[in-house]
Amino acid sequence: MNTNPIIALDFSTEQEVVAFLQQFDERLFVKVGMELYLQEGPSIITTIKNMGHDIFLDLKLHDIPNTVKSAMRGLAKLGVDLVNVHAAGGRPMMEAALEGLKEGTPKGQERAKLIAVTQLTSTTEEQMQREQKIMLSLNDAVKHYAQLTKEAGLDGVVCSVHEAAMIGEVCGADFLRVTPGIRLAGGETHDQKRIATPDGAKRDGATQIVVGRAITQAAEPQLAYTTVRTLWEGN
Repeated sequence: MNTNPIIALDFSTEQEVVAFLQQFDERLFVKVGMELYLQEGPSIITTIKNMGHDIFLDLKLHDIPNTVKSAMRGLAKLGVDLVNVHAAGGRPMMEAALEGLKEGTPKGQERAKLIAVTQLTSTTEEQMQREQKIMLSLNDAVKHYAQLTKEAGLDGVVCSVHEAAMIGEVCGADFLRVTPGIRLAGGETHDQKRIATPDGAKRDGATQIVVGRAITQAAEPQLAYTTVRTLWEGN
């Protein structure tokens, strides 16, 4: 799978997305989240694919197993490269998601990688314990979800940088650790609580990073992307 930094397309319209992507003359890995997908629909995936880019479709499915299986069967036909569910949906739901993804992938095409969200990077340990009533440390809760995800046969998890190394130790080096909350040094943290720089993420065991506003809201997005990629690659 493409290991370049994943750019979160924090836009609301296809027009904005196309204008942004036209600034680049290379193959990118981009993230389409709920805001963009729900406003533009599947056509936004076709548009981005026709421009030659890889896509992480970040919808975080979480429902009863049969519903998630059917939804994933449909998403598989879009030809994206990475999709996700919430690990909190449980092992049967995750297994059903994987089954749906396999069933929906057109013959001759490689299925998308499937990962599960452990805890959102906007969630603190205190908030998790108070609101979700998970009376573990945040690290232990994330580790439990990662192990459950691996048992369900998925390819990896979304986690914060601070848990990536631990997850690699318990789930194996090939288990994907996709880490949002990436900022350049001195950048705004926005609504993320557990953040890191690109080079810090590399040192701490992330296999992929997701970067949004540090690139999309930069005065020179292509320069910002090059800076992020250079730090990530360790050049």
